Amino acid sequence: MKNHVSVGVDGSDESRAAARWAAREAALRQVPLRLVHAVDWPLDPVFPGLGRQDVDRWADQALTEAAQELHRRHPQLEITTRCLTARPAAALAAEAADAALLVLGSRGLGGLVGFIVGSVALSTAVATDTPVVLVRVADDPDGPGSRFAAEVIVGVDIHEACDRVLAFAFEEAARRDCPLRAVHGWKMPAAYSYVPFFDPDNERDIGRSVTHMVEDTLLPWQHKFPSVNVSHDVFMGSAGEHLVRASQGAGLIVVGRHVRRSPLGPHLGSAAHAVLHHAAAPVAVIAHD
Repeated sequence: MKNHVSVGVDGSDESRAAARWAAREAALRQVPLRLVHAVDWPLDPVFPGLGRQDVDRWADQALTEAAQELHRRHPQLEITTRCLTARPAAALAAEAADAALLVLGSRGLGGLVGFIVGSVALSTAVATDTPVVLVRVADDPDGPGSRFAAEVIVGVDIHEACDRVLAFAFEEAARRDCPLRAVHGWKMPAAYSYVPFFDPDNERDIGRSVTHMVEDTLLPWQHKFPSVNVSHDVFMGSAGEHLVRASQGAGLIVVGRHVRRSPLGPHLGSAAHAVLHHAAAPVAVIAHD
């Protein structure tokens, strides 16, 4: 049974922030926390002169120090460690298969530049069906100005089956006892670009219709989670841009990743890609059919 939270640990500031975020999440869920480090040998380490024993000793020390710090912050939390020998992305994806949630660190850049989603984090996020949360140093729940319990925002796609996305978002809002805001962006049908005289009433009618569809999508979940205060933003335009703007005051952004079986491999949609690279809050990526 998937009843623990896993987090990738590599000794960096990003991974330490991710570990503290994962510990807070595990405590909320009342489940164990597993700290995972992947040693990529013989390609790792990048520092010359270090042998295998040195790398293993460093990995054990990084895991031990992280576990000790988190135990001081959460003395009731069950914490275990695991060191794997494999390519990090492959090891973390395999670890995620046994977890309810995988948390990874990302390097923050701030402003319009956004933040770097490293190849390991990105490859892992698209290689597993387990929810993955990417956390920056600025998202440290124990840092100054923490927004861990602030509003949860979820991107809603009325054209896809998004039950897994909404389930995760509503559950997180209920755990944190915070509001949930659903965001949906829509576009005019392509045929309207050929209409010489556009009637603005058509846009308003379509907007009202889309709003009703969003409300209908949310209604069963509102009945299931009556304690969650739900609002929605429905607008014509890019959902990714709106989610990025909304992230400024959010505690968590939840986006879906459509599972595609393609010869080119899995990939992110445009909205999820924009959010991962520019959101000012932790981002949860939820795979769905």
